[in-house]
Amino acid sequence: MIIDKIQKSLLYENLHSGFAKAFDFIRKTDFSKLVDGKYEIDGDNIFAMVQEYKTKDIGKLEGHRKYIDIQYIHSGVEQIGYANLENQNIISDDEEKDLAFYEGEGSFIKIESQMFAIFFPQDLHMPGIKIANANKVKKIVIKVKV
Repeated sequence: MIIDKIQKSLLYENLHSGFAKAFDFIRKTDFSKLVDGKYEIDGDNIFAMVQEYKTKDIGKLEGHRKYIDIQYIHSGVEQIGYANLENQNIISDDEEKDLAFYEGEGSFIKIESQMFAIFFPQDLHMPGIKIANANKVKKIVIKVKV
């Protein structure tokens, strides 16, 4: 897992061949003009999902095998839970959706506007968690094929 400000994203572009395109999309897009939905960047290799929602109470840890998540907060603030995949108990697994849920505890990290988090397949995460009260968040999740 990596967490940083978007201004420092150039430091991470060499970690994966798709990261440069993903971060370029984040830096060059005016997300205030985009509605919720899926946006292709490089076919099914790299795509973005724009989401607006209210933060919530504790959820379940999730993980992905086929894609790396780059979760960028355009506006708002939330906590994201984190746990390493090792020794976690799987609850459900939908291979077609590349989405598995796990039971367990994690650590929580505050992420706010203009910050991003990168979750690799070994990084379980619990996004969209409220800090004190529920608030509105606009987030872009970029999926980068492993």
